[in-house]
Amino acid sequence: MKKRILVVEDEKHLAETIKLNLEVEDYHPIVVYDGAEAISAFKEQRFDLVILDIMIPNIDGIAVCENIRLHDSHIPIMFLSAKSSAEDRILGLKKGGDDYLTKPFNLEELMLRIDKLLARNDEGQQSKSVSEYSFGDNNVNFESYEAQGNDGKFSLTKKEALLLKLLIENKEEVVSREKILQTVWGYSVYPSTRTIDNFILAFRKYFEPDPKNPIFFKSLRGVGYKFTEKAVAN
Repeated sequence: MKKRILVVEDEKHLAETIKLNLEVEDYHPIVVYDGAEAISAFKEQRFDLVILDIMIPNIDGIAVCENIRLHDSHIPIMFLSAKSSAEDRILGLKKGGDDYLTKPFNLEELMLRIDKLLARNDEGQQSKSVSEYSFGDNNVNFESYEAQGNDGKFSLTKKEALLLKLLIENKEEVVSREKILQTVWGYSVYPSTRTIDNFILAFRKYFEPDPKNPIFFKSLRGVGYKFTEKAVAN
């Protein structure tokens, strides 16, 4: 069976060039041109690798990568970007990328990197993404959605698990409402942020020793939300 590769690139000429070269190498490429399309395609189809530009319309490549990682911690993701600073490369790898190739690039090098990523993944190498996490007296398994909290064992909904995972993977950092809605919900047009507020209230009920004085799940009015394990109450 041909390996299916999702190509996310808004420069149509470049996207077509990559597509043709992948087809020559007997891969099955699917091309989309913006972040919202990428998230939708990933949810609806099966892929073996993602080639992802960062500066794409609607939802940027970093947010797309984080969304993919919430759903799949193993699929190889290669960033392909004109952003070439060390800080850009580090951010891409930190947020879940497996490789980072800067534009302009050599097509032969691109194909070699793709081959290596796919071979490494076939050997069973896994991402460093969180699959299970404990904090305080709580435990969460992000693969089964099973959790241990104030009321013993229970099951999280998929959206609860995805949001909780995003907050934990960005521990001690404030995550904006917009970033959460892009990454977890895949929205480029935002609904009421009360949606997220209600999830945070649920997390406090599930996991906080005293939900009225949270130590794990903090809300920063007008900014966003933060998961912390520093035991300092509001």
